[in-house]
Amino acid sequence: MCAIVGVFGTENAAQLAYYALFAMQHRGQESTGISSADGKKIHLVKRRGLVTDVFHEGRLKLLKGSCAIGHNRYSTAGKDSVLDAQPVFAKYKLGEISVAHNGNLTNKYEVRDDLIEKGAIFQTEMDTENIVHLIAKSQKNKLKARIKDMLNKIEGAYCLAIQSRSKMFVVRDRFGIRPLSLGKLKNGGYIVASETCAFDLVGAEFVRDVEPGEMLVFEKGKEPQSEMIFESDPHPCAFEYIYFARPDSIIAGKTVYNMRLQMGKQLAKETPAKIDLVLPVPDSGVAAAKGYADGMGVPFEMGIVRNHYVGRTFIEPTQEIRDLKVKLKLSPIKDMIKGKSVAIVDDSLVRGTTSKQIVRMLKDAGAKEVHMRIAAPEIKYPCRYGIDTATSQELISFSKTPEEIAEYIGADSLGFLSIEGLTKSLGDDSNYSLVSFDGNYFAGGNADSPGCSTIR
Repeated sequence: MCAIVGVFGTENAAQLAYYALFAMQHRGQESTGISSADGKKIHLVKRRGLVTDVFHEGRLKLLKGSCAIGHNRYSTAGKDSVLDAQPVFAKYKLGEISVAHNGNLTNKYEVRDDLIEKGAIFQTEMDTENIVHLIAKSQKNKLKARIKDMLNKIEGAYCLAIQSRSKMFVVRDRFGIRPLSLGKLKNGGYIVASETCAFDLVGAEFVRDVEPGEMLVFEKGKEPQSEMIFESDPHPCAFEYIYFARPDSIIAGKTVYNMRLQMGKQLAKETPAKIDLVLPVPDSGVAAAKGYADGMGVPFEMGIVRNHYVGRTFIEPTQEIRDLKVKLKLSPIKDMIKGKSVAIVDDSLVRGTTSKQIVRMLKDAGAKEVHMRIAAPEIKYPCRYGIDTATSQELISFSKTPEEIAEYIGADSLGFLSIEGLTKSLGDDSNYSLVSFDGNYFAGGNADSPGCSTIR
């Protein structure tokens, strides 16, 4: 997950990066950071906490210059330290550098071990530090050439914003697994961000997606220079549409809300149920639940109230905190539910713990029947490209059938969207990354290799 932003060519670069990170807070909650460059020096502020907690007027004033990159960290595991916050800054032979990374390198351990063998000293557990070391150790004379050198040594999913004292480099892996878009600011500067919702907040005009395999170079007085570093082989992550992205973001020309609506309608075709009404698990299940209700021809109701002052439970680092936060986060409207047969629609089912508590909560509220519907296929394989599913044993669908899961969570029935239904909903124009569902590790890694939970 994670969010990155890069702003170039405007004197309020850090402030715009701040607002962009605020818009993308859903992509990471543990830490945030911004580095800026004024042509002579890179300035850095990063802390643990939310964007609004970390940045205030005094800290933003420290971030001088017309170029800024920023990062929101999505924590799965690892050290609880500000050292694991990004961007990662370093001084090296050519000067100063700062790097922000969204993704997961599948050969991170091999690269790290080789670097340590050659004398590198690491301060963090992040694969992003591999990138900094590889650039610093390259023997090329120019930063752009060093970045290319580094890119030939890493594998997996990555969107990178790399900042020198005067330039900004943006790179997307050849598979385009994680989203990255380019926008133009009203004053003529440019912005790149993980999601287009950031453009809406800062008033930027969407230009286009950064192409898989593309590098963009931003330099004062010039238009962004584009170069295809690798041959494009797009595999956009289906989970961006299912769960990660904000509903108002546009990814690969498709509005996330509309895609979720289509998933819900397709789910109604594949797994209908005799129900009185449809309820979403707020917030990411709302659009799919609306689509399911439309497809079933029954009322859609917001029968579960979410406390928005509690963070997303899925991205909390321990299961104990996840369990507690479900109770803090969701409350049923009992008068609406009592005596009714309801379908509860969620975006995905990973461990089953949250679903079990939600079903129990609805039955305690008086629901006659609770039918669980999941607007995604069964998650049977751990992902190596930046999703918090580290081992097969954590995935309930790996070892249980839908009928067994229904019994475990206490639902009267359970239905998943098929893989074919998902791709039909998203459109058959892309070769989506469906690794969590089909186990196709096309960009390196496998179900038995160390997962993305140990290093971000």
